[in-house]
Amino acid sequence: MQPIPLHSPDSATAVISTHFANVRRVLTHVQVRAVQRIVDIFRDARERGSFIYIAGNGGSSSTASHWVNDLGKATKRSGRRPLKAMCLSDNVSWFSALSNDEGYERSFAGQLENFATPGDVLACISASGNSPNLVRAVEVARLAKVTTVGLLGFDGGALKRLVDEALCVETEKGMYELVEDVHAAICHAVTRCLIADRADPN
Repeated sequence: MQPIPLHSPDSATAVISTHFANVRRVLTHVQVRAVQRIVDIFRDARERGSFIYIAGNGGSSSTASHWVNDLGKATKRSGRRPLKAMCLSDNVSWFSALSNDEGYERSFAGQLENFATPGDVLACISASGNSPNLVRAVEVARLAKVTTVGLLGFDGGALKRLVDEALCVETEKGMYELVEDVHAAICHAVTRCLIADRADPN
């Protein structure tokens, strides 16, 4: 039997089916209680009027930006006080100035030094858990008494041991698309919980 060419329709069907099956499989292993703890951390920040900073690189940067949009806008439907959320890769001029002048590992930490106050939250999104700029950001956050959260992949990397609350989507190393898809689902689940909250009638 001849192997299926990589560009054939049958090959594409196999890749698509496998990816969808992997997403379903990995989602079943996400601990609901771990997601709930992130919801609770974000709820507490909202009630205090504290800021939530979200950071990631590459595809995780896009997830961070998307999540901030949802947290800032969609959660207003709850009737509770607005969430103060900021994506640390959205200010491209500042992000690139820090990266160019001080080193890429300072791209998030340099921003947090200006903003972070005790009671704020930093959520890092990273498949590898080893990005130096995220590690530095967590170090700055911890000094500022900021609660740290990690949405991680693979084996969790260095961030798994550094953050206060780690949710690791455990996969083989290199399965970026799979981890990123599951991270997006987790972000939407957290947002849905915050939308479902209702203002205290009293």
